[in-house]
Amino acid sequence: MEMGILGLPQSGKSTLFEIMTGVKSSTQHNETVVRGLAAVPDERFDKLVEIYKPVKVSPAKVPFVDVHAVGEHPWEAIRQNLSGTDGILHVVDGFSLPDIQLSIDAYRKLEDELILSDLLIIEKKLERLIKMSKKALTPQDIAQAELLPRFQECLEAGKPLRTAGFASAQVFSMRSFSFWTIKPELVVVNVAEDNLSFADDFAKAANLTEPVIGICCKIEAELSGLDAADQKEFLASLGITEPAFGRIIRGAFSLLGRMSFFTVGEDEVKAWVIPRETKAPKAAGAIHNDFERGFIKAEVMSYDDFIAHGGSTAQVKSAGRLRLEGKEYIVQDGDIITFRFNV
Repeated sequence: MEMGILGLPQSGKSTLFEIMTGVKSSTQHNETVVRGLAAVPDERFDKLVEIYKPVKVSPAKVPFVDVHAVGEHPWEAIRQNLSGTDGILHVVDGFSLPDIQLSIDAYRKLEDELILSDLLIIEKKLERLIKMSKKALTPQDIAQAELLPRFQECLEAGKPLRTAGFASAQVFSMRSFSFWTIKPELVVVNVAEDNLSFADDFAKAANLTEPVIGICCKIEAELSGLDAADQKEFLASLGITEPAFGRIIRGAFSLLGRMSFFTVGEDEVKAWVIPRETKAPKAAGAIHNDFERGFIKAEVMSYDDFIAHGGSTAQVKSAGRLRLEGKEYIVQDGDIITFRFNV
């Protein structure tokens, strides 16, 4: 699971990467690719830490990737290093351009590059398929020959593949191509500190199907250098409840189809990251392969039940709200779980 950050030069993408991950991408020009982890803000996790006061805390995290696309072939560097990411965070300049349409044009410019890149991949593949004899075609080749023209038609109309409503099975069958525009995308508009509503105006005018979040990287960079108390005071002075970068991290986490379940204790409170719709044994495997291999039962309580019963497992159990779930149980976001296993 990785989220790639894209943006035209001077859009603020590397600044945003630094704000979210704490990794100073801008100082690592000798490195083409810079990776960092961003902790997912979660009030539930914070409350569990407050209750247990553990020795170690391990919040859920999102891996972000930034690329310094410099030199004669910048797009090639991006293609080589971000094509394997699972989602795109597209940063748009909303602070230096004089009007909304120019920001929309800047967004479209990069989006058109991604569409063109996907089109070239399809055209090359279809050319190879046409030259192959029917006897040499594999079942996968036949399926691709039927579906790729539909992908091509969508792209030639100037639309990213993610907007075309293809079935998940069709998308999965094309995973080997690493199409850019089939990846989920979060649009982040970097606005000026005296024009914070610009992102809302951009979202309305652009009429995108992709989610749009506004951020003022200048303000957020100042925030990231403050401790929690000073951050809260600074936000209050601006009439803001939380830093925008927290909403972006959570947005990326959700866009990638991930959620968290918790394991708790005085030694550690940890948020385990799993895909949505994960069954209990596979969730156990996120902790250790032996947990999945020897899975017996999952001892589960919801976070809401835990809090409603005074933050006490014993009270949850006495109220009959502690459940034993089997192999078919689909883990829910915020579950607090203890796995029973035997290897």
